[in-house]
Amino acid sequence: MRDTLLFDLDGTLTDTDALHFAAYGELLAPFGKSITLETYKQRIMGAVNSATMAWLLPGEDAEEMSQRKERLFRARVDALTPTAGLPSLLAWAAQLGLRTAVVTNAMRPNAELMLRALGLGTRFDTLVIADELPRGKPDPLPYTTALERLGVPASQALAFEDSRSGIASAVAAGIETVGLTTGLDAATLRGVGARIAVPDFADPQLSSLLAASFGSAPVFH
Repeated sequence: MRDTLLFDLDGTLTDTDALHFAAYGELLAPFGKSITLETYKQRIMGAVNSATMAWLLPGEDAEEMSQRKERLFRARVDALTPTAGLPSLLAWAAQLGLRTAVVTNAMRPNAELMLRALGLGTRFDTLVIADELPRGKPDPLPYTTALERLGVPASQALAFEDSRSGIASAVAAGIETVGLTTGLDAATLRGVGARIAVPDFADPQLSSLLAASFGSAPVFH
């Protein structure tokens, strides 16, 4: 039986794509540039900032542009709504004593702000910030780091992701992964390695997978 749940943050614990998309729009406007929502989903969602800025604003200081964009994002964050079913899933995990972690490409100030806005600031056993590691998603390092910190093998974990890069990272680390269709369709998520793809944590497909993997499943309210 498994005993560990690993979660991406943006688009998984909460849907923040609209906030990120708006922040990119404000960042790019002074340069006479813009992006479409489809471009955001295809090229930016889940990617590390350094690669995104090198592509969007070649010749500019990538670190400075990243910091500016994230300040614009944080200014838009107020109270956030958890993805449907998340409170029940986390309550069930606590009841079973499961290990939990957040594994994110977000900068630490963003991640900590979002978790506080969700009321989950101290809920997880560890918070892995890919920006603080030599390599971020889609490299497996963020997920292997989470496994090392928790002291568990990949076979005991289940990951939740919403992006191509996130699923690629978790799968490359040997972790069975559930895709959340908050930004991409189910076929796309399964195509990059997700075991199943669901709209939220209360989906019956996920309940069946949890029951098979952990011996029980949450009761969703």
